[in-house]
Amino acid sequence: MDLKPYVDNNNENYELYSDIPDICKSEPCVLGVDEAGRGPVLGPMVYGICYCPVSKNTDLKELGVDDSKALTEEQREKLLDKVLDNKDYLGWAVHVLSPRYISTSMYRRGKYNLNTMSHDTAIGLIQGALDRGVNVAEVYVDTVGPPEKYEAKLSEIFPSIKITVAKKADSLYPCVSAASICAKVARDHVLKVWEFPEGENASGPWGSGYPGDAVTKKFLQEQFHQIFGFPSLVRFSWKTAEKIVDEKGVKVEWEEIEPEEDEAALKNPSVTQWLVKTEKKGSVGGSVRVHPYFRERCLTSLTTL
Repeated sequence: MDLKPYVDNNNENYELYSDIPDICKSEPCVLGVDEAGRGPVLGPMVYGICYCPVSKNTDLKELGVDDSKALTEEQREKLLDKVLDNKDYLGWAVHVLSPRYISTSMYRRGKYNLNTMSHDTAIGLIQGALDRGVNVAEVYVDTVGPPEKYEAKLSEIFPSIKITVAKKADSLYPCVSAASICAKVARDHVLKVWEFPEGENASGPWGSGYPGDAVTKKFLQEQFHQIFGFPSLVRFSWKTAEKIVDEKGVKVEWEEIEPEEDEAALKNPSVTQWLVKTEKKGSVGGSVRVHPYFRERCLTSLTTL
């Protein structure tokens, strides 16, 4: 699993797909989806998929895959090796969402919350497998939000595929367990070898990244800058980080630029310059007849601009 491109540029998202086994192109396949790193305040969130022919589902189960959270790091590494070694019938993919992307997405003017982000990433990986020729017949997903709504959403997007969304799917379906292991090992790896774009101004240790971790708490306090905030490893949009910013950050008031001082506004003419004034119709004695509905709501025609 080559994660070096993300390690070298951890401010950008990164997708990695395995080679597609020939059998997965010709035979109907089951595909599992799961994530790792949804809750931490540090590091990326990683989504993973794993798929194999329906006829090989028993073989996947016999590999001993299980929910990654129930396994030790050493056990996860060994199971990932098994997934990678059985490339004749197993395929996988991961999508690493950088902490910077997570924060900027959640701070958009048009709200883009973590649930929607998670749904879109899972949908993207399923579509990516289809685009690469995987004969996906069944999809199993560990739920984000109400499973019924999520399942209906996926079924509408992929009407020809049998969709199952369930709580604890990573412990119920081997393909989801395998996806969970791919995602978790990928996140652990990139977090362990994290390179700070800020250089020597930022350093570890940073712990697991979960808000309750004492090492993570210490890292957040020590690495906070009163003006620039945190290193890019931190998800600024998490309440844990926002609280520190509010308590210790320098308060800033941004001056509003007057319209005539805004160079961009001078270079880009107003849309009103392209509108043509027309003569008012229905006027009597210089006044316009207005329906009471518009008059009571103080609404006027756009032709009065």
